[in-house]
Amino acid sequence: MDTPAADIDVDHALVGRLVSEQHPDLQGDLTLVANGWDNALYRLGDRLCVRIPRRQVAAALIAGEQRWLPAFAKRVRLPIPVPVRVGVPSETFPWPWSICPWFAGRTAGDVEASHLAGIAGDLAEFLTQLHVPAPVIGPDAQSVPHNPVRGVALHTRSPAVHERLARGTVPHADAVHALWHRLTPTEPWGGPSVWIHGDLHPANILLSETAAPADPTRAEPDASARVAAVLDFGDLTAGDPATDLAVGWLALDANARADFRSRLTQYADDDATWQRARGWALNMATAMAAHSDDNPRMAAIGRHALEQVLGDE
Repeated sequence: MDTPAADIDVDHALVGRLVSEQHPDLQGDLTLVANGWDNALYRLGDRLCVRIPRRQVAAALIAGEQRWLPAFAKRVRLPIPVPVRVGVPSETFPWPWSICPWFAGRTAGDVEASHLAGIAGDLAEFLTQLHVPAPVIGPDAQSVPHNPVRGVALHTRSPAVHERLARGTVPHADAVHALWHRLTPTEPWGGPSVWIHGDLHPANILLSETAAPADPTRAEPDASARVAAVLDFGDLTAGDPATDLAVGWLALDANARADFRSRLTQYADDDATWQRARGWALNMATAMAAHSDDNPRMAAIGRHALEQVLGDE
């Protein structure tokens, strides 16, 4: 199954018109970089990019990023895409959009997991800084963005996981089904709702330009890769931190995952949270495996995560 269809076709002409109308001092060459499930990303000149929703459901996600990322940037060491300019709804385009800094590098999704040992510490530090209690969810503009598919009780994702497995396109479906049913009764998160990224997978982890591409001829892991930035906070919300800890299976191999876990001392004795994290990795991996026919990189991330979670058995 392919990426969801766009509600509005976001093309070069539309993005150029929006920049000219609302931020004419920032005009420059536009290049399409990504056209994801929710947003399109255009590089603007050498130092900026335009992040613009292609589906109505993503409009609120952009608004959440605009509201909260400036505050997060004061707390986390790693760079994050804090908007430098805000695009407002208009007759040309009905939803909010953003102009953000452009970060150079390659995503972790373009590098073999065996070459990502060096990012375990960066990811652990980032999540330690991000995972602090969030404000109480409420109806006002200061409240946490609502997200029904991230940070919630793991068992609420069962209908979606079952539907993906029924398609017959998810590898090792029987083993995934059995493991999912063992993990979903795990003790739920009992602490306060903490801020979570919500979509922390390799395609949203940018590596520094000095990180060497994966060399399949090397027998030993390369630990030189480091995180240059964490991207795409569209699924930002608050809830169970296990949602973000799933990155241990989505991005890393077993050795790097052990290092990642050892550095997250706030969860050191919380086996239930790590079991739920495995469940969240299964949830995300089945989505990638079932809905990425037109995106080989995301499909590969899904296959890797499934192998890692099942391999932990």
